[in-house]
Amino acid sequence: MRKWLTRDVLLISLSAFLADAGYQALIAGFPIFLVLYLKAPVYYLGIAMALAYGIGSLFAYYGGKLADKHEKKKVAIIGNLLIPILSFTGFASLAAEATAIFSAGWWARNFRTPARRAMIGDISAKLDKPKVYGFLNALDVGGGIVAVAYLSIGIYLGVAIRLIFLATAIPILISSLCLFLVSYKGMPRRSKSSTKIAEKAKVAVKFARAKAGAYKGVILATGIYGLSFYSMSFPVLTIAQQSTDLYGVLSYALFLLVSAVFGYAAGVLAKRMVRNLAVFGYFLAGIGSLIIGLSYHFGLGALVSYAGIFVIGIAVGTIETIEPAIVSLVRNRANSGSGMGMLTSSRSMGLFVANLALGFLYALGPLYAYGFAATMAMLAGIVLLGFGFGSGV
Repeated sequence: MRKWLTRDVLLISLSAFLADAGYQALIAGFPIFLVLYLKAPVYYLGIAMALAYGIGSLFAYYGGKLADKHEKKKVAIIGNLLIPILSFTGFASLAAEATAIFSAGWWARNFRTPARRAMIGDISAKLDKPKVYGFLNALDVGGGIVAVAYLSIGIYLGVAIRLIFLATAIPILISSLCLFLVSYKGMPRRSKSSTKIAEKAKVAVKFARAKAGAYKGVILATGIYGLSFYSMSFPVLTIAQQSTDLYGVLSYALFLLVSAVFGYAAGVLAKRMVRNLAVFGYFLAGIGSLIIGLSYHFGLGALVSYAGIFVIGIAVGTIETIEPAIVSLVRNRANSGSGMGMLTSSRSMGLFVANLALGFLYALGPLYAYGFAATMAMLAGIVLLGFGFGSGV
């Protein structure tokens, strides 16, 4: 029986868990700190997120390129070691200062992500890739749940938010140690039989050509979906405005929990991945956004918004598992880093526009903002189905 949960897969996934156990507290706490503590207008949150994600797309692209040119493990470690910059966000006294510190750490995170995703794909067998990426996403998101838990407890106990943010550096640094312990060397394993090597190479080439449409579809669709994929800071703020700061933060915990469970399920039950990505990923993301917008507009209460968060959690868990699995299946080890870089970069470029749009549309009314997001998410699903139809993925 093939063993998919190897030592390196576990170490990379634990690194993801610990990193998210740190910086996800910043994701959940940043909108509250920026808007409610530093008194910045809501549209400024959109600008801040756009800068973090937009410029982050360049770091993701070049991080992926460097991962293919140099050792992926080194690139991943360098990026991971710089993420704790954002842990000092709470010491900012001005909105612009907070945005700059947060963005710098987030750029480091984007720089690291393609290399880490490529590493775990390279060391996994073809049939195991969906399951491995589902496991990675589950631990990744599980770390976020831990982060939101201690953030919520800290807020409830009245701990200064700057101290909570500063504490996030500890798990992030430990996550770098996990990456350091990975034995990945960046070179493909050699079979003793040269005949088998030739046969596998032919199959790989044929497979890659057959799935080219799916790859192009994922890259294009993820860019369009990025136009809808606002920072979860916005729902946190929406629910905080509907009820309390604590309920706003806890909504992010619900999102992470649902995302972890359904992301892992998407990997284990992976069949017809293009269709599932479009339907259970992009389409559901649009429906979830629409629920939140309608809930706020018609005063339906935080509970209905929580239902929207639940639906978005299913969607994002599916997306974060299936997107990299498809890319890993159709890219070989020599260019897996750049493939993951394009995936992250495409998403980040969309996020740049999404967060700007959400920030300004939110000022007109949350329903306009979430309605725009819902439209873009569903369009992404249609595009993906068009490109990926008949690919067999």
